[in-house]
Amino acid sequence: MPEAFDAVFVGSSFASSFFLARWLELAPSSARALVIEAGPRRPHAWRLAHRKEVLGWREDHGLYVNETPDKPWITHVELGGNSNCWWACTPRLAPEDFALRTRYGQGTDWPLTYDELEPFYVRAETMMGVSGADDHPVCPRSAPFPLPPHRLSAPDEALARAFPGLFTPQPCARPSVATSKRPRCCASGVCELCPIDSKFTVQNELAHLFEDPRVTLWTEARCEGIDVQNDVARGVRVRRGGREETVRAELVALGANAIFNPWILLRSGLEHPELGVGLHEQVGVDVIVDLNGMDAFGGSTSITGHLYSLYLGERRRDRAGALIEVWNVPMLRLEAGKYRQRVKLKAVIEDTRGGSRVDVDPNDPSRPRVRHAGPSEWTRRAIARLEDDLQPVLDALPVERVRIGEPLPTEAHAIGSTPMGNDPASSVIDRNLVHHRVRNLVVLGSGAFPCATPANPTLTLAALSLRAAEAMLA
Repeated sequence: MPEAFDAVFVGSSFASSFFLARWLELAPSSARALVIEAGPRRPHAWRLAHRKEVLGWREDHGLYVNETPDKPWITHVELGGNSNCWWACTPRLAPEDFALRTRYGQGTDWPLTYDELEPFYVRAETMMGVSGADDHPVCPRSAPFPLPPHRLSAPDEALARAFPGLFTPQPCARPSVATSKRPRCCASGVCELCPIDSKFTVQNELAHLFEDPRVTLWTEARCEGIDVQNDVARGVRVRRGGREETVRAELVALGANAIFNPWILLRSGLEHPELGVGLHEQVGVDVIVDLNGMDAFGGSTSITGHLYSLYLGERRRDRAGALIEVWNVPMLRLEAGKYRQRVKLKAVIEDTRGGSRVDVDPNDPSRPRVRHAGPSEWTRRAIARLEDDLQPVLDALPVERVRIGEPLPTEAHAIGSTPMGNDPASSVIDRNLVHHRVRNLVVLGSGAFPCATPANPTLTLAALSLRAAEAMLA
């Protein structure tokens, strides 16, 4: 007989782990859950000892077929997933992001509002130990941040003076002061693999989930499909140890990511016109500014400021909005007396779902196939206008010279391949992340996002998982 559980969780990164955390709080002591992770379990000490190998394990490595290889999609397949490599940036979406179509005629409206998600933002920030400023100029708060903001740099302070009401210290899941589990951020700028295990990861803050007696963890086990009968998920098909087996479950929580979630759904016979369509992300552009008499690299973490002057308002009718990040990393000028007089600004430009897609590779059904169609015309207009749009920002700094780079190949955010919505004809899942057709199947992660607004998606997808778990068990 197949092994049976109350719930099966596919994946162990932010989406699955935050859903699991809330599910365990609400589930009875007799409940049984299985977590299926395709990769191994690697402690932080192992990752540091194998740094070169770890940082090389970022893209597909044969896990999927990328028909547009100049467009990478970052994937860490191991316990904790991309929480092991993220930059710990945790801005909320702005309230107007949830009604982009209604306000500006672009993208697609979300099926819920900022106010509905706000309490779950607070919970996610508390779980991550986010550092931030309580008087955020754009995103109203019902509770203070868990930790105070990081110290700003001199360029941050200049921009804050020039743009009152549009500048804030960046919220981030790297502690500004030591906590019971994590040391204060070392401000070295080496953040993809944190040298002191300061930034939030699933393994350093949520490892207790996998030690709960109600939870069974299978690593190096891959979900290859969901067993669906009469529009009910009966369990999942898992390959481990060289063989395939079936696991029975009352609830299936799919949190593999925006590439593997649609592949699993398609392998399960759950075709939908929007499934796998519209994979996209934001577009990043680096702006390197040499300063005249102002030192940078003086704040207390690697990204210290957020500027919203190009993010909000009517400009979004014509061209995509951008969040300006102020970086605080050593970018030294090899000129006497000017070593620290250089700062990187990054424009993170939003995009909408388009012609990119994920499907099952016809030559090898054991792998997804990804095809990228490039950013939307709306986003391309913002890239083309960036130099002009940035001028007021640069006017606030003592600029000696500026170099605006080409669009970066990736922001490491895969978004939009299993969109949420109220209409089952135009969306895969509902406002609670429940599959429209299979009502005991939740599809988690940023694949649910109707569009990639400028803010980093991680905090929002974690908050959506908390909300989905509460709605499912209510």
